[in-house]
Amino acid sequence: MDSDIQLILGNSNKRFSGVTSTMLQVAAHQKDLVELAVLGAAHLPSDIRALSFREFLSVTKRTPAAGKSIVFHARRNDEMIQALIAKKLFRRPLKIAFTSTAQRQHSKFTKWLMQQMDSIITTSHATNHYLEPKSKTIIPHGIDTDRYQPAEDRANNWKSLAYPGSRGIGIFGRIRPSKGTDLFVDALLKHLQKDSETTAIICGETTAKNETFQQQLQQKIDAANLSERILFIGTQDFDALPNLFKSLSLVVAASRNEGFGLTVLEAMASGTPVVATEAGAWKDIVTDGEVGFCVPCEDSNALAEAIAKVLSSDIESMGKAARARVEQHYTAHKEAKALTEHLLSLA
Repeated sequence: MDSDIQLILGNSNKRFSGVTSTMLQVAAHQKDLVELAVLGAAHLPSDIRALSFREFLSVTKRTPAAGKSIVFHARRNDEMIQALIAKKLFRRPLKIAFTSTAQRQHSKFTKWLMQQMDSIITTSHATNHYLEPKSKTIIPHGIDTDRYQPAEDRANNWKSLAYPGSRGIGIFGRIRPSKGTDLFVDALLKHLQKDSETTAIICGETTAKNETFQQQLQQKIDAANLSERILFIGTQDFDALPNLFKSLSLVVAASRNEGFGLTVLEAMASGTPVVATEAGAWKDIVTDGEVGFCVPCEDSNALAEAIAKVLSSDIESMGKAARARVEQHYTAHKEAKALTEHLLSLA
């Protein structure tokens, strides 16, 4: 019933992104902890209620049966704006929280929006460095360890994908400079000259703005005669991603800048070692030599060296250590529980 809803989550971007992935994975656990709904239907499963903006205004017209305010959790600027319109213009008795993951100085407008919030949550100490005043609530992202699980037989899983080579490495995310797709390609041009067993996949959307960027990368790959071993596979269905992660022998995250960076956790939960740059929260997450390696941003040579180290190591032992680290510190259930307790405390 509408009167039972205590928490509403923002979901303003119809395009699937890391923010969307975070919201979906955490909401799957939050729905068992609190009565919730989501403003926006994009990518939402059938067991979570979606609200239009009109329904959102209707639901928030009065407080829940317990007499406390409904809490709105925003993860994007336009979600803060949606909640503020309801609160300030339509006089809805909302409490609003915003999770900030950006590791950069915020614009004046974003700072103003954040000043209107009842709570600011951040996901890492690195992110908190950019907030003024600092947030007192640091809740790291978690991953759905039921959804992302290690393969029983990684080699057979890889073979079933029908890509060339006896093993695979991959990078995930939109094809654009900020994600370091070019750094990944440059590292591969060095590494694959000495490694004939490995095929690399580049998984993610290329927007019109970055089509030329991808074409330039493809030209580099073609010139190195590696077009059959470095493959752009485009956007994959959300349900296909777990099988990809656990089929690979290594996942690389080469971002120049990042908010938090879920792909590293998705890989680790899948029992797959990682090589990541020192962007996002990865420096906190990746324990060098145990689950993979963390290297400086903008350094394709360091990426190539780390890729070679992992692929010459005991991949299965690294994968087990990666899975154990996620289970101990970075599960979606842990994140959902901590988030829900904090958000409800605002009501």
